[in-house]
Amino acid sequence: MDALQIKALIDAMASSDLTELEATNAGWTLRLVRGDARGDARGGAHGSAGGQPAPVTPGAKPAATDSGALEQCASLSGTVFLQAAPGEPPFVQPGQTVKAGQTLCVIEAMKVFNEVVAERDGVVEAFLVTSGQDIDAGQPLVRLR
Repeated sequence: MDALQIKALIDAMASSDLTELEATNAGWTLRLVRGDARGDARGGAHGSAGGQPAPVTPGAKPAATDSGALEQCASLSGTVFLQAAPGEPPFVQPGQTVKAGQTLCVIEAMKVFNEVVAERDGVVEAFLVTSGQDIDAGQPLVRLR
């Protein structure tokens, strides 16, 4: 089972009401379970527990702050990286102007790198995470104004 097949299964589960999905292919078995550590199958922005995959929250929406800034949130759990590779410059830096669709960071989940792009034009006010940090779905990543 390659990374594209795994990503396709994750996307299929995320776009449906399924709470569990198990696929077997060429000696591999992949089991995805949506729910929090209490066994709640409604999904949500909780970390994984017991070695099970973390739930995927499709389309995590940016959250407005009191100052009018917009906090862009993670759409899935994983490890966030602020640059393409170690030693490389960050995708964007605080104070930098960004356009909608521009890459802000990437989230690695199950060896697949998922780009996090700016939801709107703005200026990067602050990063709310550090590169290499494990994050949960729905967690704020960056604040744009």
